[in-house]
Amino acid sequence: MSVRHTPCLSVSLRQQAGRSHWGALAALLVIALGIGIGYWLISQPPRVERRAAPASPAPSVEVIRPETGAVAPDIQGYGRVIAARQTDIAAQVGGRLVDFSDAAEPGRVVEDGAPLATLDVSDYQLAVRSAQAALDQAEANLAIERAEQIRARSEYESFGRQLSAERRALVLREPQLKVAQATVDSAEVDLESAQLDLSRTQIKAPYRAMIQERLAGPGSEISANTAVLSLVDVEHFWVRVSLPSEELTWLDTGEDGSPGASVRLTSRGWPDGVYREGKVFSVLPDLEESGLLAQVLVRVDDPLALESDAPALRLGDVVNATFEATPQDGLIALPTLALRDDSRVWIADEDGRLQIRNVNVIYRGEERALLDADSSALTSGQRIIVSNLAQAREGMQLRVIGDAQDTGTATTAPLPPAKGNTPGNAAPHTEGARS
Repeated sequence: MSVRHTPCLSVSLRQQAGRSHWGALAALLVIALGIGIGYWLISQPPRVERRAAPASPAPSVEVIRPETGAVAPDIQGYGRVIAARQTDIAAQVGGRLVDFSDAAEPGRVVEDGAPLATLDVSDYQLAVRSAQAALDQAEANLAIERAEQIRARSEYESFGRQLSAERRALVLREPQLKVAQATVDSAEVDLESAQLDLSRTQIKAPYRAMIQERLAGPGSEISANTAVLSLVDVEHFWVRVSLPSEELTWLDTGEDGSPGASVRLTSRGWPDGVYREGKVFSVLPDLEESGLLAQVLVRVDDPLALESDAPALRLGDVVNATFEATPQDGLIALPTLALRDDSRVWIADEDGRLQIRNVNVIYRGEERALLDADSSALTSGQRIIVSNLAQAREGMQLRVIGDAQDTGTATTAPLPPAKGNTPGNAAPHTEGARS
């Protein structure tokens, strides 16, 4: 059986094939167009309109005016309170310690010559009586011998003959008289010695002092030179302060026994604003072992405040000492925090710009530094910056605050660099940021 294709079926098949061909071609064109647009977008960077950065305000700084003329450094140090005179009172004779006086208590002040303790006097009273009896016997023998000498002289004169000097001395009993006189003298010495030992049974204060400690108890059998009490002089104490040797040139160290520079002493245990006054007495010849510092002795009168309402100094206490230094001319005083790199300062000029100056530092303390006025080229009218800046550069604009003599420049808009100040000749200095 043969099959016959009709004309209508052939035309339909050709139309379907044509539509499939054009659809595929359109899809390829769309894909190619997308790839082209994507490549163009990738190859072209985004164009963003650049805007000028906002103007940064000038940093704020605090300034001070330097102190010129005759100035002095602030010299401070720490010292330990020590006794000027401390004594262990010992018995000069032996015996039983009977008792202490009512004033011989630790912490009590005793006057010069005040009785402190008493030893048993029985043996010493007997010794005095024995010495007195020996003296009486010697004086009686001397009186008898003088009577014998008178009798011998009478007989010699009645004899009527002249003898040699030696024989005449024997006849007149002159050697026997000397022996009797010597016996009396020896007996007197023995009596005085016994009386002195008796008086030494009472122990007395050698000077005005405070009782520190009892070293023996009542009823103790003590021998000569046994310490009984510990005393400390209350008239004055020493404060031994350690200072660098170069700081001594600023102090009056009290030559020829005259009082030196005044010293203000403070302690942690005292209320705020309370202090004691002292005077530099001398400089010790040896250095402190740990830091090789000079040791200065400061004298403080009435250290225990027995005659005033001042706070009392205690032995062993550590105090802060502030010395009155001798001013010198031709110097400039600044706070130590105003120094930069140990030899520079920052200045705010009349236009409120930063100027960096080299200075010659004569003295640098914890709070105060002294500069040589001639070599530092600073004046009392200049404004010294004491604030820190994150990036300090010559000529940068500043906003000055805290100057009582000048309200400062309050410009917030950035200004062009000062004439001649280029990145090549700027002197940057990094500190802690403050603006």
